[in-house]
Amino acid sequence: MDDLTAAAAALSGVLSRRDEASRFGFQLHERLPVLLALRNQLDAALARTVRHGGLSGLPEIDGHTTMASWLRGHGRMSGAAAHRLVAVGRSLENLPAADAAFAAGSITADQVTVLGQIATDERRAAADAEGLDLAEVDATLTALAAAGTHQDTVLGVGHYLARLDPDGPEPDPTADRGLTLPVHGDGSRGIRGQLDAIGGEKVATALESLVQADRPAGDSRTRAQQLADALVQLCDTHLAAGELPTLRGRKPQVTVVVPLEDLLDPTTGPGAATLGLGAQVSAARARLLACDSQVTRVLMGPDSQPLDLGRSHRIVPAHLRKAVELRDRGCVFTGCGAPKYWCDVHHLVHWIDDGPTSLENSALLCERHHTKVHHGFRVERQPDNSYRTFRPDDTEIVVGPRLPGLDATPAAPSEPPRMTGGRARRRTTRSPGAGASRATPRDPVDLDTVIDIEPTLRPTVTL
Repeated sequence: MDDLTAAAAALSGVLSRRDEASRFGFQLHERLPVLLALRNQLDAALARTVRHGGLSGLPEIDGHTTMASWLRGHGRMSGAAAHRLVAVGRSLENLPAADAAFAAGSITADQVTVLGQIATDERRAAADAEGLDLAEVDATLTALAAAGTHQDTVLGVGHYLARLDPDGPEPDPTADRGLTLPVHGDGSRGIRGQLDAIGGEKVATALESLVQADRPAGDSRTRAQQLADALVQLCDTHLAAGELPTLRGRKPQVTVVVPLEDLLDPTTGPGAATLGLGAQVSAARARLLACDSQVTRVLMGPDSQPLDLGRSHRIVPAHLRKAVELRDRGCVFTGCGAPKYWCDVHHLVHWIDDGPTSLENSALLCERHHTKVHHGFRVERQPDNSYRTFRPDDTEIVVGPRLPGLDATPAAPSEPPRMTGGRARRRTTRSPGAGASRATPRDPVDLDTVIDIEPTLRPTVTL
């Protein structure tokens, strides 16, 4: 331990200088590979120590039963990282070539995790049944890992496993599926998981269809943001359709509880509302959900216990939503083409501010742009049922060039709507050079004729 302590002290002195900013590119180019190899060596020593610590009863000294639980408590690791480290140490026992390369800093802990797949009990038994020398396989794949990339290691191990028992029964591809949704301190969630090839292809295809269908002009989202938005939209669409299985006797709904005074307060109100699964969100997010939802009044006593539960009141009834869909046809935010079934019904003047729940005060907005509108953006409907969109600084969002000095207001309709292909179309005349800052004017809708429509399932706000 004295040697290790002395080496650690010397290394700490070097690393604590933090002089990277004073070095040039070629100096850092020489420094980085050394640090990476050193990290690999430390990871190897840590994995071996964890393995032998588990065998020698180390966790029991501090009242733990497993090394994973000890690492979570004393190593301040996440559960996933602790289990991964334990698994790496365990796999090295049966992979001497990988163990040696890891100790030399030639391969990474991630590569060892991949190589460990060949050394499970089932696969070692299968290799013995096929007359394969696992030590030779270990040496070959370790050499591949040391000379190639992480992806090369994945492909090499996958090639070996696919041919380990080609005549045997097809393994269940769903057995290795896994998904966790850890909750962070601010209520947001991480996504960690793994899918088999076919399951992953299905998810990727579904998300890609939503990504490609939602590419408005000026979209500056990264690829990762587009996929995340697509996943939320996919869930929102299925929740709204009301076709998901029941959850404890009810159709699944997103629920948020917010005190009435916070809902009435126009400020953001961070942490004022609580979602059904416990995460806290701002009052502004609660007002967003309340645009198109059911509201239930709950009278709370001084000890925070419910005293009275009022009847649920639907903010946007089904027949009104149908009327808004017929008029707006999709998201009215300038430049967006999201279809109507992706959209919430937004109150142009919020109902909590005495805005009426009416056709005139309603507009369709997709989930992303609905969020924008509740964070400073503004949508205004014009007398001809077209829409204009403004940024928080009151500048208008336009699509296409607008020539200076020209009126961009569409002229009044020159004739009544004509039926084309079974749908009423209104001809409009734009001023010369007018920019496409507005959605196409929507057709008028007779609200009285829209009846007998099944309500869609929207998020529930409990007051």
